[in-house]
Amino acid sequence: MYTPEALLDALLRQLRAEMGEVLVDPWFTNAEPIAIRDDLFVVEAASELFRDTLTKRFTDNVSEIISGLLGRPARPLYVYGAEADSWRLQSDSSVYAGYTFEKFIVGNSNKFAHAAALAVANNPARLYNPLFIYGGSGLGKTHLLFAIAGSIRKKHPNFRIVYIKSEDFMNELVDALQTGFSEFRAKYRQADLLLMDDVQFLSGKVQLQEEFFHTFEALFQANRQIVLTSDRPPKEIATLSDRLQTRFESGLLADIQSPDLETRMAMVKAKANNLGIDMPQKVVDYIAENITNNVRELEGAVKKIAAINGLMGSPIDLPMAQNAIKDIFKERPGLHPTPEMILKEVSEFYSIPMERITGKSRGKEVVLPRQVAEYLMRELASMSFPEIGKVLGQHHTSVMYGIDKLTASMAENEALRDSVNDLRKNIQSK
Repeated sequence: MYTPEALLDALLRQLRAEMGEVLVDPWFTNAEPIAIRDDLFVVEAASELFRDTLTKRFTDNVSEIISGLLGRPARPLYVYGAEADSWRLQSDSSVYAGYTFEKFIVGNSNKFAHAAALAVANNPARLYNPLFIYGGSGLGKTHLLFAIAGSIRKKHPNFRIVYIKSEDFMNELVDALQTGFSEFRAKYRQADLLLMDDVQFLSGKVQLQEEFFHTFEALFQANRQIVLTSDRPPKEIATLSDRLQTRFESGLLADIQSPDLETRMAMVKAKANNLGIDMPQKVVDYIAENITNNVRELEGAVKKIAAINGLMGSPIDLPMAQNAIKDIFKERPGLHPTPEMILKEVSEFYSIPMERITGKSRGKEVVLPRQVAEYLMRELASMSFPEIGKVLGQHHTSVMYGIDKLTASMAENEALRDSVNDLRKNIQSK
């Protein structure tokens, strides 16, 4: 019976014998085995490039080898990023190792959230229930979720731990509408620990909120721990029902801010040590000073430098690092939104084709999206009324009227105001 680690070791021995170390070792640099599940051997690659290359070049050979080792048909699944995280939490072995409290770098920006998560892990359902962690993307919310799960798994091996993203919860609910609710409800309402990521996506989904409310109530009344994450506090989640907002706020709210420079430097050093590379202080400083808002990008930068060092044999110095991660520092379009970006987001938000928004139609279903597009182009892109009119095929006086009309409506309609604010945040986060 192979563990994921033992299977990877055995695989690499045979793969090297067949293909040679020169072809094999560079691409399996920093590869981490995650799980053996049914006919899949799940392996985390060092980057998206490595994941795609491993899939393209090695799948056939690896499938043949691991099928022989396991004594049944099997194939590899190479994953990276969020997909790897999801697979980690589905496993019930020691795959939480990468997301422990010990490996979470604590600074002023996340000290409170870390302490709250640790308290919940030590005393599930006794202190803070629910625990609601909120903050921007890539700041460590999911790491804390995984750390809680891993810690509780060690202390309570028989706990039923369920991790889900709100979007996946919705997809399972849709399936349950056709196949029946008994299995769906048993999965969530019988959990000892429910972890839900990105609950902001409950916004605007009435039936989804209704089902989750009853799930929440069943777990809370049974004294089961609930931990939720979001990119914003409950009161800022548009169209969230009052009773769900009340439930979310009844426990403990803990926010995570962007890390300060010292914390970012510590994160870079910790990741480099974890990958077994010696990173000069100048490179550490360069990464920490230039990547300021996203822990995931910090780690991605270190991983890419490590991968190039292992693959190409290039020494790690400042010029090498600058060249390796220059794409991360390219100006993000979201900082200066283009009219095309704004139109695309508005189109998707309201499910209206872009050509209808920019067309001559005055139908009721088009007027509001067009006004919102006009308003956001004015607010985010600092465009003049004639410039907006040119993009949307409108006279500049019509643009002025549309923006004034929307502004007045937003002052009176909180739901509309929240929707426009959500759109603004979506665009600015791109």
